[in-house]
Amino acid sequence: MTESALSHIRVLDLSRVLAGPWCAQILGDLGADVIKVEHPRSGDDTRGWGPPFVTEADGTSGDAAYYLCANRNKRSIAVDISTPEGQGVIRDLAAKSDVVIENFKTGGLARYGLDYAALKAVKEDLVYCSITGFGQTGPRAQLPGYDFLIQAMGGLMSITGHDRPTKVGVPLVDLFTGVYASTAILAALAARDRGAGGQHIDMALFDVQAALLANQAMNFLVGGAVPGLPGNAHPNIVPYQDFPTADGRIALAVGSDGQFARLAAALDHPEWGEDPRFAKNRDRVANRDVLVAMLEAQFARHDTGYWEAILHAAGVPCGPIQSTDEVFADPQTVARNLSLKMQRDGGESVPQVASPLRLGGTPPVYHRAPPRFGEHTDEVLQESLGIDEKCLKDWKIRGIVR
Repeated sequence: MTESALSHIRVLDLSRVLAGPWCAQILGDLGADVIKVEHPRSGDDTRGWGPPFVTEADGTSGDAAYYLCANRNKRSIAVDISTPEGQGVIRDLAAKSDVVIENFKTGGLARYGLDYAALKAVKEDLVYCSITGFGQTGPRAQLPGYDFLIQAMGGLMSITGHDRPTKVGVPLVDLFTGVYASTAILAALAARDRGAGGQHIDMALFDVQAALLANQAMNFLVGGAVPGLPGNAHPNIVPYQDFPTADGRIALAVGSDGQFARLAAALDHPEWGEDPRFAKNRDRVANRDVLVAMLEAQFARHDTGYWEAILHAAGVPCGPIQSTDEVFADPQTVARNLSLKMQRDGGESVPQVASPLRLGGTPPVYHRAPPRFGEHTDEVLQESLGIDEKCLKDWKIRGIVR
């Protein structure tokens, strides 16, 4: 069996909700030993963010589906870090870890002696990743950051929607922050392994959202115009949007002049490909309204399946707008094994969406279903720290661990 890419790495995950857990799950999928630390009375907030909830083997309601999306390949321990004993546990685990991930309010862990400076003292080459709404510096550093607020304040909602600003249908900034954070952690580990030592990583949702403005940000910085609400249209490419058909809608993504010429021919209007108003993309952008009206009239003549077949044969990128159930029934989803099930101890099956990382030599692993609350407290504290049964029993009675 091929060894996993990160099987030599231990991650101490002090984060909750989504951005931090998503980052930790990526590292866990690549083989890292991820220890998820939760409060012994409440646990990760997302365990209760439902319905729907998974059904336990005994028929009772378990964790929310939301929690299940970001917490596989982890071991859960429940430790109260507000107690001296709990703080000692975290410091001792940090000393045996390569990475710490946390998403407390800026400076929030300092009062527990678990900030970067404190943990660096017990592990000199520790990679410590802080994830906050606005970062460790700046006038908003102390404000809490939630995905919806960052989509609003970071410009994404101002360029999403038709008649009013609209958020994206998934917590995109949280997810991308998790992806960027995992990349930063891997870079820091590579630097550590070359002798650069550990470091503190300062990840901010606001920074990530600004970066995600991508071409829209550059349109503004270069051209000076503030982008508006484009609906499904593209600000720089035409036609690159959806069109109504006789039975629904079809998404069209024409990325070159050659593709547009093929589209025109497939629509029985080859002359459009040579029309000076449309032959070049910059001209199609300038004459967007005229061209879109002509295309709408054509697509309304037949159903989506007809146009999909015609345009695919012509080499024009297009596709139907699919609902979630249609995505998971799509033959491409089946062929790529994007849906899987993992078994929890106790017998119940937990559905998962596969990692999109497809490494030929060290592929992602699926060895631990999302853990139950505090499921591995005894295992981790006994195996990693040598805590004996008597001490664990006392701590449980006192509420220090669960």
